[in-house]
Amino acid sequence: MLIKPASDIRSSEITDKKLYLNRREFLRATSATAATAAVAATGVLGACALLEAKGAPHGRKLPNIKKGFALNVGDKLNAWEDITSYNNYYEFGTDKSDPAEYAKNFKTEPWKVTVEGECAKKGVMDLEDVLKGETLEERVYRHRCVEAWSMIIPWVGFPLANFIKRCEPTSKAKYVEFYTLYDPKQMPGTRVPVLRWPYVEGLRMDEALHPLTLLVAGLYDEVLPSQDGAPLRLAIPWKYGFKHIKSIVKVRFVERQPLNSWQQQAPDEYGFYANVNPGVDHPRWSQSNERRIGEFLRRRTLMFNGYGDQVASLYTGLDLRKNY
Repeated sequence: MLIKPASDIRSSEITDKKLYLNRREFLRATSATAATAAVAATGVLGACALLEAKGAPHGRKLPNIKKGFALNVGDKLNAWEDITSYNNYYEFGTDKSDPAEYAKNFKTEPWKVTVEGECAKKGVMDLEDVLKGETLEERVYRHRCVEAWSMIIPWVGFPLANFIKRCEPTSKAKYVEFYTLYDPKQMPGTRVPVLRWPYVEGLRMDEALHPLTLLVAGLYDEVLPSQDGAPLRLAIPWKYGFKHIKSIVKVRFVERQPLNSWQQQAPDEYGFYANVNPGVDHPRWSQSNERRIGEFLRRRTLMFNGYGDQVASLYTGLDLRKNY
């Protein structure tokens, strides 16, 4: 997508310091009224229109972000540099620094999401159709990784439940299964059989419909960076990071519990649920405490990552040591 340099834009053309970009051509804003009407008519990102604003510190801004709820008031946000330089994204390499290095030229436009399985609305959707009509909101979530490190991240997205309802799942749909893009040309990590590609994850339907489960399209009010799962990923704050599948290209509604990638790779270490439980250690390290990236001292790990009041009822009667 071509972006007109700021130096080529006359000040008279600028509306509230923002320009909206169409997939194929620039939408020139001629007045505040016209710009507002365009956003309302085409949805959150328009026809894949991404906003670039003067002063966007790292790239393209997202329009009309609503500030959502933050259940971890008092936690200091991790910096953009932390969140975008220390990542697990094995499609781009196994080191934490690999995704930032090797995802620089990852192409996320155009992007399509296929919907399959036990639902009425099957088919292939463009990214703009996935986002159309949704109100993007910023939510501050704890992100806890199974290797005992954590961050506080201001994701931008909308409830996964909204998307699911639009797909009209049938009564047979007990689980939702997700697939990451598999593209060895762009993703050098997939050329190595670290996992069985493509990456697969799944949620129980009630987990997927929970209002905390977010389809993420941005970070810090900007378009989601490639190393963090652009253009579309999950954020499920009470679960370990490997459940937060990135670069989603397929969603399937299924009757039986999916076999996720890490469960398939190491069933003695990884289960389906991946709920943060400090009482269950990983076979190779303790989960009772964690290190917040950017801090020196470790802190106690919270059950359900601190979201127990919101999600514990989902697992009434379930053995959370056996169902890890």
